[in-house]
Amino acid sequence: MTTTREGPRIILAADHGGVALKADLLRFLSGKGYAVRDLGTGSLDPVDYPDYGFAAAAAMRRGEADRAILICKSGIGMAIAANKARGVRAALVSTVPDAELSRRHNDANVLVLGADEVPPRRARSIVGKWLATPFDGGRHRRRVEKIRRFEKSHWKE
Repeated sequence: MTTTREGPRIILAADHGGVALKADLLRFLSGKGYAVRDLGTGSLDPVDYPDYGFAAAAAMRRGEADRAILICKSGIGMAIAANKARGVRAALVSTVPDAELSRRHNDANVLVLGADEVPPRRARSIVGKWLATPFDGGRHRRRVEKIRRFEKSHWKE
C-alpha cells in the first residue's frame, strides 16, 4: 500500500454501528490525500465488532499500515478487541485534547471512536489532530517501552 502524501498508511474499520461515521472519515481522509484501506463493514446489517478490530490489528502487525481508526457505537468494544494484539496501543477518544495526548504521551497507533458519542465534525477534528501529532518521547518513551517489554514477556506470537 502506498500513500499519495507524506504521512502514515491508515486502516479504517467499523461495525454496523460505525458505518456512517466511517464513510464520512473515508471521504475526509481521502480528500486530504491519505491512502486509506477500508476493511469494512459497509452495511447496516449486524456484524461482530471483534472481527473488524482483530482484522485491523492483524493488518498492522503484518506491516500493512502504520495507524488504524476503528469505530463502533460506543468505541469500547473495538478498543478492547484491538488492544488484544501485540504492538497495538488503541485509545478510545472523544475529544481533540485527548487525541493529542494519546499521541504525545502514549504513542497510540490506533484511534477508536464511538459513533454514538462523537459527531462527524468533531470526529474529523479528532482524526486531524491525531494524525498530525507526534510522539513526545522522553519520559513517555520509557513508559511505552514498559508496555512493549510486558507484551514480549507475556504474549506468544
